[in-house]
Amino acid sequence: MANGVSIRQKATVHDSIAALLVACSKFMNKSSINPHVSIGLLNPKSPENVGSVMRAVGCYQADAVFYTGHRYDRAVKYQTDTKNVEQKVPLTAVECLIESVPENTKIVCVELVEGATSLPEYQHPERAFYILGPEDGSLSQKIVDKADDVVYIPTVGCMNLAATVNVLLYDRLAKSALSDAGDALIRQSRDRNNNVKVKPV
Repeated sequence: MANGVSIRQKATVHDSIAALLVACSKFMNKSSINPHVSIGLLNPKSPENVGSVMRAVGCYQADAVFYTGHRYDRAVKYQTDTKNVEQKVPLTAVECLIESVPENTKIVCVELVEGATSLPEYQHPERAFYILGPEDGSLSQKIVDKADDVVYIPTVGCMNLAATVNVLLYDRLAKSALSDAGDALIRQSRDRNNNVKVKPV
């Protein structure tokens, strides 16, 4: 007995704390899913747009871009991706976008399809693989049928591919509790010649 607490009592408390920590660890592993965002491009037409998509992916911190078809080969001649995002975010050619979806990830098709959910009303899954069609075509019924969700952006007329990706990822960011905002982020992201500040009231 030491300070009114026996060795057996100390051991019991220790075991209880250890058991609690194990239970918490199991709960966290079970209930929390690491966010993961991939963009799938179906045979993209415009090489300039692929570069702009890569820049959007870098700005909004998506994890990967996949594409099908052979038209992207021409994109290497362009330097629209002025941030060299491809050095940080993998850009991978695949035969099938559906087969490239990571495990435990929702397939979200983005297309002007009847019955789709309006993007402002949509709640993004933590792990999402967004699939977008080419500018001179649309997603096939087969791909849409594989989707967990189908969303559309309620514009008058359709936007180009890069603009759609920017709006899509901004909407995801705006609805996320994990979004990082503030002066520190502004200083990190802005042009080095931009020293403008909001005048205090």
